[in-house]
Amino acid sequence: MVQARPRVIIIGAGFGGLSAAKALADAAVDITLIDQRNHHLFQPLLYQVATASLSPADIAAPIRSVVWDQKNLTVVLGKVSGVDTEAKTVSGDNGVRSGALPYDYLIIATGARHAYFGNDHWETFAPGLKTIEDATAIRHRLLMAFEQAEMAIDAAETERLLSIVIIGGGPTGVELAGSIAELARAALARDFRRIDPRKAKVILVEAGARLLATFPEDLSAAALKSLQRLGVEVRLNARVSDCNAQGVKIGDDFVGAGTILWAAGVQASPAASWLKVEADRAGRVKVAADYSIPGHPDVFVVGDTAALTDARGVVVPGVGPAAKQAGKYAARVIMARLHGEVAPAAFVYRNYGNLATIGRRAAVVDFNWIKLRGPLAWWLWGGAHIFFLIDFRNRVAVAINWLWSFLTYKRGARLITGPTITQPREADTERKGMSQE
Repeated sequence: MVQARPRVIIIGAGFGGLSAAKALADAAVDITLIDQRNHHLFQPLLYQVATASLSPADIAAPIRSVVWDQKNLTVVLGKVSGVDTEAKTVSGDNGVRSGALPYDYLIIATGARHAYFGNDHWETFAPGLKTIEDATAIRHRLLMAFEQAEMAIDAAETERLLSIVIIGGGPTGVELAGSIAELARAALARDFRRIDPRKAKVILVEAGARLLATFPEDLSAAALKSLQRLGVEVRLNARVSDCNAQGVKIGDDFVGAGTILWAAGVQASPAASWLKVEADRAGRVKVAADYSIPGHPDVFVVGDTAALTDARGVVVPGVGPAAKQAGKYAARVIMARLHGEVAPAAFVYRNYGNLATIGRRAAVVDFNWIKLRGPLAWWLWGGAHIFFLIDFRNRVAVAINWLWSFLTYKRGARLITGPTITQPREADTERKGMSQE
């Protein structure tokens, strides 16, 4: 009788899940890769879709096309709703038949969503940026604000519509602010007749004392100066206390805004509730040193969904490189167990550097052993992001689009798609219990 091959289920085709799947390509296992979307997304460039620099297809690729040549892997499009660690099954819908997917090893790499620190009703007014749908919705809001300003009769309403507030001074917030400022001051500058897009006000709000808190202080200061040169108004030590359809309340100051964007926090996927295990304040599963969960050495949680302090005492950050390393590591642990070998040494996160761009020809780079800023850092940032895109077509598309934008100051993805209404209706606002100030 032929013994069945071990079954490995991987939930999530992001950086962590895809890295784990590829690392098991030569293993004598049958892999099922489940994702609720049919594409792998390069999230670091998502803000460029939101600000009309790139199209969605430039930074995403169909999962099936990425793994088409991996013979031991099957892709399932579906949404997981639960895990039974005793029966060792995964349940869900939209293609995942309830109780029909058993596993011998399970890797959960389901990422995170934006968090509003207990104010989830703010999402209606201040969307976050984690998916292509988020990016295209933000692009819609942003471009429609300029269109509505062009048609507005009241000067005060025009000023409000041309005000953009970004909440959160981490890499996403900084990159959004710089890109939006350049969009208004360059790409849109000659597109309108009644308004001057160059007069748009971009405000970046950060609750902490400096931008890019994970970067060295001198690079944070350099990022601040670069944003200010672009005309971005940066408010530090400022907390948002309310959001509504008309704007945001920053401390006691109400700022009218046509577009509000959220880049201030993340919340892990519901994996902890699926597994009925302990999670941290952000909902991340507290995993063992090998990324397995307590009491279940056959279940691994990696990437943004996991909370781990590595063997050197470093808190593993929720970034793409960390997720890739964790996915590969979990695959190595599984391989060792399949072959009866000694498990690999406890996971150690290798930080190859932090990068953030601030508009055209400005960036900050921290490689630990060297710190860079300005044009050179910007070229390194661009080269690194092109290199890590998922396939050759994406690399070529992004390189061509960036070159065109660099030479002409134009952006070719300024498409308004989706519903024509960009702001919640008054009745919707009242149902949320929000005050119009």
